[in-house]
Amino acid sequence: MERVIKIGLAILFFICLADMPYGYFQFVRWAALVGFALLAFDASDKNRQQEMIIYIGLAVLFQPVFKISIGRLLWNMVDVVVGVGLLFTLKSKK
Repeated sequence: MERVIKIGLAILFFICLADMPYGYFQFVRWAALVGFALLAFDASDKNRQQEMIIYIGLAVLFQPVFKISIGRLLWNMVDVVVGVGLLFTLKSKK
């Protein structure tokens, strides 16, 4: 399940680079919040505290309630870094 969540979130983040309607970005924020919360819970169960803290931080960053306004260009960079990071964790765990 962890693998599916990471790949799914990475794909959503990479699609954010395209010219999408605002509703898509709202959906991505909710999906990221839920996905990172699940990843944090899974990391907690596996006693990986550092990973858990990172996922909680990402959940807070992407949460849709109190939006962080950093501009489209910076959000695109965040999306790419987080997407690549998620895919990298898949490769490094093997």
